[in-house]
Amino acid sequence: MAAYFRGMPDSAWPSLPLDSWADTRETLHRWTQIAGKIRMTRTPLINHWWNSTLYVSARGLTTSFIPAGADHGFELAFDFLDHQFVIETTDGARRSVALRPRSVADFYAEVSTHLADLGLTTPIWTMPVEIPGAMTPFDQDTEHASYEPAAAHAFWRMLVSSARVMTEFRARFLGKCSPVHFFWGGLDLAVTRFSGRAAPAHPGGAPNCGPHVMIEAYSHEVSSAGYWPGGDGDGLFYSYAYPVPGDFASAAPDVMYSDELGEFVLPYTDVRTAADPDATLLAFLQRTYEAAAERADWDRANLER
Repeated sequence: MAAYFRGMPDSAWPSLPLDSWADTRETLHRWTQIAGKIRMTRTPLINHWWNSTLYVSARGLTTSFIPAGADHGFELAFDFLDHQFVIETTDGARRSVALRPRSVADFYAEVSTHLADLGLTTPIWTMPVEIPGAMTPFDQDTEHASYEPAAAHAFWRMLVSSARVMTEFRARFLGKCSPVHFFWGGLDLAVTRFSGRAAPAHPGGAPNCGPHVMIEAYSHEVSSAGYWPGGDGDGLFYSYAYPVPGDFASAAPDVMYSDELGEFVLPYTDVRTAADPDATLLAFLQRTYEAAAERADWDRANLER
């Protein structure tokens, strides 16, 4: 793997074949869940678990500010330039954990020690979620221990470019819309638009997630899109609706639809190799949103700019 990444250009839309960083991805996935669960534990529930997400930053991923008492708070951040996990507090304290080949259990232990030293002990449920077959708690996981810095850096660059285009797409909508945020459950970057109507209770089914998780996430009708480092190639962009309106799969015949995923998909490779990657992705986001909004009869005149 190191040989593959050596000398890789720092492209805005880098190539990162999934099979070239599978082990790093599995480890990093669990590390981000640790950070996300700390944020979720310390913050009040905000619409659809928005209080638990991470955000793309100028150096990696961040929780943003987390309150810790009446006059205190902190932030957790993955720095994919210097490859550090950083804890910073409002009183100026700073601790860091090296991002290097190390087990999930080791990472969790060091993060927990630093938080305790700072008076920020935060008990979390240590079971990974939304990962098929994952049954080992973070504090016992010595299996996942890979970290390739160049792969993590390239993944972050993918997220930076994706977030830029998704933010432009978000700006076109006047109705309720999520931030462009990173869901550590699925390891995906997403932005979600809402029609304003309530949705039927979601049936759930995500690994290690109780029904209440998906019921809250999908309490209202949505059109959601994002980037996911799964599938084949370099991963894919996706777009789906919940509840699924009638004839949704055929609503955009010019766009690829995955029956397996129940979503419209656009391979990341098609975006990064396009003459105009931004325009290619933006067209996909717009076209698939329109498919959902038209089939579900959204009030587009009042929801869009």
